[in-house]
Amino acid sequence: MFNLVRHNLKSSLRRYSTAINRRHFEDEGDWFYSTEWWDSDSSNSRNVFREVSHNGNGVVSVLAHPCSKPDRLHWARTEKWLEQRYAEMCPGFKHHGRFRVSGYEWRTLHFNDHTRQSTVKVLAAYREDEPGSLCFMQQAHCLAVPYVKSMISAGLATISSCNSDLIKNAIHGKQSMNILCIGHGGGSIPLFLATKIRGAVVHVVEIDPIVISASIQAMGFPAFSVMTPSGKRACPKPDPIEEVLWKGTHERLLLFNSDAEKFILENANIYDIIFIDAYDGEDIFPHKLWDPYSPFVQALANRLHPDHGTVVVNLHSDVDLGVDAPNPHNLSFLPMGKHISRVCHAYKDVLLDNEISGNGFAYTVSVPWVCNTSLVVCRGFGRPEEGSDLNMVLNTLMSEALQRENLLNMWWSGENRIRTFDLDLRVLST
Repeated sequence: MFNLVRHNLKSSLRRYSTAINRRHFEDEGDWFYSTEWWDSDSSNSRNVFREVSHNGNGVVSVLAHPCSKPDRLHWARTEKWLEQRYAEMCPGFKHHGRFRVSGYEWRTLHFNDHTRQSTVKVLAAYREDEPGSLCFMQQAHCLAVPYVKSMISAGLATISSCNSDLIKNAIHGKQSMNILCIGHGGGSIPLFLATKIRGAVVHVVEIDPIVISASIQAMGFPAFSVMTPSGKRACPKPDPIEEVLWKGTHERLLLFNSDAEKFILENANIYDIIFIDAYDGEDIFPHKLWDPYSPFVQALANRLHPDHGTVVVNLHSDVDLGVDAPNPHNLSFLPMGKHISRVCHAYKDVLLDNEISGNGFAYTVSVPWVCNTSLVVCRGFGRPEEGSDLNMVLNTLMSEALQRENLLNMWWSGENRIRTFDLDLRVLST
């Protein structure tokens, strides 16, 4: 067994997930705007995609919701940006290069009409000379759900604490960084990473082809990313408009329609960081993706970089707070039930096995706004004991978080734009 050590660093550290400062709304994905897309029954919403899945997700649908930011005053700036990109990518075709923005929308992906799987913001634009050329571009900088921000911030801060040169070089495109995302949804995590880290090569694994279709057709994810079972691009050449929209980012995204276990067992790549967010239509994290004796978890250990490999797992709270419990928005940490404890135990024990990696550190970060927990397992730290060594590790994490957020322009958590919180981490110690 292992002990859960809840660590509280007062005043000096802050929470990884988003927080609201009502004087600043520069982050278009701030939780403040969730009222615009949370209510799926709103009369303002409309269905833009609906198909039946044969992979356990039931009816897969995408709803479109009006959004308030950016407002029309800023559309001209986007139009100018598109025209400049078109001139760069398609020289000699200036008369085709005038763009018009038709609007921005929230798009929410649902399973079985009740499970909200992911949320993105999309830009809709068209060429002025061809009104029928409407295209959708997911806004990579806009991460609408707090647990997504938590996963990215915690994961990048942790791997950077182990190998800061990798992150610094990868951000500027001077070094490759191999990333694996298991579970695609709308694609917000892989698209953010590929956009912000120029050296990132991101493999994405999604078992349901209907989810892939929904993300591309209705949520503005690059179509060129789709791979065939043979490992080649489904589209040999990207559509010219994708070149304009993504300018190479789409070439570093590889989206595989595959079972995660099959992919891991047949793949020989070594990944620097792995993000796992894979819930089915019943909102269940499949047992084979966390069972310590499953081929998936065992093979995952061999696919992770031995010196700084980091895994980040999204977990849903498994504790019923009850009607008399405090509002989860006001909780500084979430209770941890038996299921999440077992999942954390499984990943920690297998990935930090002494025969594979002599070092290792694992912790969880609570995201009370949506009752999620981010589990982080990293091979780059020595295993700290409770006390001064633990304080040093956590301070290192927070220092790296600030540096990475500044380099990546992750403005949702810039220190001048959020409230200061105590940071509640549960350190999984031996």
